[in-house]
Parts: sequence; C-alpha cells; structure tokens
Amino acid sequence: MKSSLKWAALALGIVAALPTAAQAHRAWLLPSATVLSGEDPWITVDGAISNNLFYFEHFPLQLNGLTIIAPDGETVEAENAHSGKYRSTFDVRLNKQGTYKMAVTGESMMGSYKLNGETKRVRGTAAEPPVIPAEATDVQIRQALRRIETFTTVGSPNETALTTSGIGLEMVPLTHPNDLFAGEEAKFRLLLDGNPAANVDVEVVPGGLRYRSQLGDMKVTTDADGVFSVTWPEAGMYWLQAMVRDENGSIPGTQRTSTYTVTLEALPQ
Repeated sequence: MKSSLKWAALALGIVAALPTAAQAHRAWLLPSATVLSGEDPWITVDGAISNNLFYFEHFPLQLNGLTIIAPDGETVEAENAHSGKYRSTFDVRLNKQGTYKMAVTGESMMGSYKLNGETKRVRGTAAEPPVIPAEATDVQIRQALRRIETFTTVGSPNETALTTSGIGLEMVPLTHPNDLFAGEEAKFRLLLDGNPAANVDVEVVPGGLRYRSQLGDMKVTTDADGVFSVTWPEAGMYWLQAMVRDENGSIPGTQRTSTYTVTLEALPQ
C-alpha cells in the first residue's frame, strides 16, 4: 500500500510539473497528407479536441459547419464522415489539381439577464438571437466565432480556395500553406471582418508533445498590416491559433470572441 501511495504521489508531482499550456484543450483538423500527386488521390482528415496535439484522447471535433473548397472554388462534399468517442473523421476525393481548403466554422451566443430578481440564461446564434425581455436588467450576451482550417494540394498549388469570407478572424497565406519548409520563413496575414488584424498574438505549437517534456511553443505578433511570420524550427505538423476579443457582436454591445486555428505542415528541405 505504501508503495502504491508513493508512486501515485510521484505521478501527481510529474503532472503538476508539466507546463500549464501543455494541458490545454486544443481543437484541430489533421489531414493524412498535405502534398500529393496523381489524377485521383484521396485523403482522410481527422478532427479532435485534445491535450496532446494530434492524438485522440479527449473529445471528437463536431463536423457541423464543415466546408471543403476545391481548387476551382467549388464546394465538394465530405465522404464517409463519422464521429466516434475520441475523434471525427472524413474522406476527401481530390479529383481536381490544385489546393483544397477544409474548414469547420461555428458561431454561437450565450449569456444571462435578470428579471424580477431572478437570473435567466439564454443561448442563440446571430441568425436566431436570444430573446431578451424589454424589462430585463443586467443583460450580458457573449458571441463566439470559431474557424478551424487545414489545406492539401494535389500537383501544383493555386490560391482560389484561399479566399476569405470577411466574417470573424481569418488568415490569408502570403506564403502558400502547402509550400512550407523547415528553416525557412513563411508569412501570413490575419484579417478581422476583412480588415487587417493588428497587434494580435499568434501561438505556434509543434505536434508530438506527447514525446517532449517542453511545449516548444512560439508566440509571434501581427504588425500594423496584420502580417506575421514564422520560421519553422524543424519539419513536422504545426498548430497555430489566434484570438481577438472586441465589442463588435451581431447584437449592439455584445462581447465577441473570434478564434482562428490552422494546422500546417513544414516539410524537410
């Protein structure tokens, strides 16, 4: 019994010593390949929310709001979509040459108000906003916009699928997202509602945390034009995320949080 308690205490000590950021839940999409050749290849894309990047050990990423944009700008359907205990997965037939963008987007509103001394909680969306009685007080509504992306290219890359919607936080690749190499600098621009997002912190985390004692993350900041750059320290998959909070929600005075997340692969030289 004493031995068991000793090992349990040691295990707790190891967990407590890990970087706090390493224990954060991160949402992501992960394609089975980012660069391919051939006339009719396929990829499988996994989606999950996990502590360790690109491992399935927490929750599946819900595929509501999934959009796949083909190299010609047309929308294509995911095939064989499924959500299990720890991950969601879908296949994409890449029968057009060029770059595909896979994105999961979502938007929600939630908050509370007081009516006759009682606190009421509400939920909704921009399309169907929560109903607030005229006599309500202490109204607090928060809106959340989320975009999670990844990219895959067949043959020569193109930029048609890289266009943005002008809603929330988005990324415009100034360096093509499937033309990234270890040791080289890549540049990107963040947009908020279609305008450059200045002075926004971007977190960059390499995959494989399960086999490292350190998170190995980097933080970069956008300039006045919304541009930021990353020099990939080594080849592998990387998770990038940026977040902006403002008062520009769909309902006047609504607090809004816009989050952008992307998975990119830096290839070996």
